[in-house]
Amino acid sequence: MSPAFFNDPRRLAPPEVLSTALQGGGFILRSPQPLAPHARCVGEWVQHWAEHSPDTPALAERAAGDGWRALSYRALRHAVGSVAQSLLDMKLAPAAPVVILSDNSVDHAVLMLAALHVGRPVCTVSSAYSRAARDFAKIHGILATLRPGLVYASDAHTYGPALAGIDLGEAPVVFSQGAEAVAGATPFSSMLATPEGPGVIEAYLAIRPDDHAKYLLTSGSTGQPKVVINTHRMLCANQQQMAQTWRFLADEKPVILDWLPWSHTFGGNHNLNLVLRNGGTLYIDDGRPAPGLVEKTLRNLREVRPTLYFNVPRGFDMLLPALESDADLARAIFSRLRLAFYAGAALPQASWDRLQAVAATVRDEPLWFTTSWGATETAPAVTSAHWQLDRAGVIGLPLPGVELKFVPNGEKLEMRVRGVTVFPGYRDSPEQTHAAFDEDGFYRIGDAGFLADPARPAAGVVFNGRVAEDFKLSTGTWVSVGTLRVRLLSALAPLAQDAVITGHDRDEVGALLFPSAQAQAMSASERDARAATALRLLQTEGGGSSQSPKRVMWLTEAPNAEAGEITDKGYLNQRAVLLRRAADVQALYSVPPDAGIVMGR
Repeated sequence: MSPAFFNDPRRLAPPEVLSTALQGGGFILRSPQPLAPHARCVGEWVQHWAEHSPDTPALAERAAGDGWRALSYRALRHAVGSVAQSLLDMKLAPAAPVVILSDNSVDHAVLMLAALHVGRPVCTVSSAYSRAARDFAKIHGILATLRPGLVYASDAHTYGPALAGIDLGEAPVVFSQGAEAVAGATPFSSMLATPEGPGVIEAYLAIRPDDHAKYLLTSGSTGQPKVVINTHRMLCANQQQMAQTWRFLADEKPVILDWLPWSHTFGGNHNLNLVLRNGGTLYIDDGRPAPGLVEKTLRNLREVRPTLYFNVPRGFDMLLPALESDADLARAIFSRLRLAFYAGAALPQASWDRLQAVAATVRDEPLWFTTSWGATETAPAVTSAHWQLDRAGVIGLPLPGVELKFVPNGEKLEMRVRGVTVFPGYRDSPEQTHAAFDEDGFYRIGDAGFLADPARPAAGVVFNGRVAEDFKLSTGTWVSVGTLRVRLLSALAPLAQDAVITGHDRDEVGALLFPSAQAQAMSASERDARAATALRLLQTEGGGSSQSPKRVMWLTEAPNAEAGEITDKGYLNQRAVLLRRAADVQALYSVPPDAGIVMGR
C-alpha cells in the first residue's frame, strides 16, 4: 500500500485521539471525530442498494457444480420481502426471536434480513450445538432460554435430530432441504414464494433504532451462554463508525470471501454488515481453518480474489504454508487485496512477518495488515488501527462515538467501554447486566491494554490479554497468559500451531504445544531440539520467570472442536484445553521430567 493512501484523509481518517487523565492512574481515550448520522435500522441498507445498485451481487455461495450462486441486491430485496411477508402471515408469538441453527448460506442470510426488515429479532446459534453434539442438552437449554417464535435449519437430515424431543410450542420449524420428512415442518421455498404485501413496508417503517435486532450468545465455556442484546442502533452506528474511519469504502465497494460464522459478532456483524452497509459483495466460504477444509478456502480465494480479507490468527497460520510454496496462488490472492485483517485472538509477530514476507514476493506495495478490537456486547468494533502498522499487537484507537477507559487492575490496565454501540444488557438477566457495568456506565469487557507510546497516545493501544486469564505462580508472580502465548508461538514459529500456557500455583511456567504440519513432518529429536532452543532464547530476552517457560510438551491429539477446545471462530479455548487435558498438565510437571518433556535449561 502506497504511503499516499495512508496519508490521504479522504481515504483513511488520521490517527487522532483525545486523552483525559483520571484519579488513581487511569485515563479515558476518545476520538475527536463526532459520530455522524447513521441508518435507522439494518433494513435500510438492503432497501438503499436495491434501488441504487440493483444489479451488484450482494451474496454468493458455492453452487452444486464449480460455480457460484449469486443474489443481486434487487433479487435479495425481493426475497427478503417475500420471506418477511411469510413471517408476518405466520403471526409468530410477540417478540419471540427467529432462531437459526445452521451455518452461513444465502437462505440463512435472506431469513435473517427478512426478520430484521419487519422488526423481528434474530438469533443465530452455533451449528456445533446441533450438528456435532453427542447429546443435545445444550441446544435444548438454549432453545428453552430463547423461547423462539420460529426455528430454521438448512437440512432436516443434519439438524432435525437436535429438534426431536423438545417442545417448541407453536413455533414453526423451517428447513431448506428435507422438510417433507419432518411432520409439520415448513419448506423454506414456500416462504420465498409468498407475494409481498403492504404489511412488510408498514412493519419496516415502524422499527425504532433501540428495538432489538439480534440476540448473540456468549461462548458459554463456564455454563449456559448469556444472551446479548444487539439493537439496530448498535449495528448501524458501528458501521457508520467504520465508514468514517475507512473512508475509501465510499468509493470502493468491498468484495470479501468469508467463512466466519454469523453466530458470532465478527462474521455476523462486522463483516456481513460491512458489505451490506457499503453495497459490496460477500462470497460465503465453505472452507475453514482446519485440516481438509483450508484447501477449500485456498481454492475460493484464488477464484474470488477479494479486496478485503478477514480471518483469525489461526486461519492466517493455516494459509501461510500454501502461500509460501505457491507463488501463483499468492499472486492471485494478493492481486487486488486492499487489506488483510485479523481479530478474535492475538497474532504472533512471526505470523505477521511471514505474511508480509510472502506478500512482498508477489506485489510491489507492502500489504496493509491491520486489526480492530471489540466484543459481542459492542456490536463489535471499539477500536480500529486505521493507519500503517509495523508490527502485531496494536489494536488501534477508539472509533467515533465511544469512550475507552483504562483502570488499574493488578499489574495491568483493564479496558472498559461506554458509547452508542455498547449493548443495553443481557436478555432477561438484570443481575448479569448490572454486574457487567461499572459505576460510571462503562462496560467491563475483561481485556487489558496499554498505550504503545504514553507520550504520544495517537500511536495506539496495545492489547495485553484477558484480565481473568492471568494467574500467579507459587512465588506470587503474575503470569500474563496472552502476552506470553504470543511470544512463545513467535519463538517456535513455524513449528507450533498453538500453545496453552500452564503453571497456575506451580513453581514455573510451562506450555502444552499443538504441532504444525511442519513440526509433524520432523523427527521427534529435531522438533524437541528446536523447541529447547526457542525456550532458551526466550530466557535470554528477559522478563523473568513469568515470561520464560521452562518446560513444554508436544501433544499428539489435535484440538477437539466437539469438546469445545476450538471455538467456531477457529481459536483455541485455553480453559477448555486445560480442563480436558489435566492429565497432560500433570505429566508436564512430572519429577523427574518424563521422556516427552522438553526442558529449556
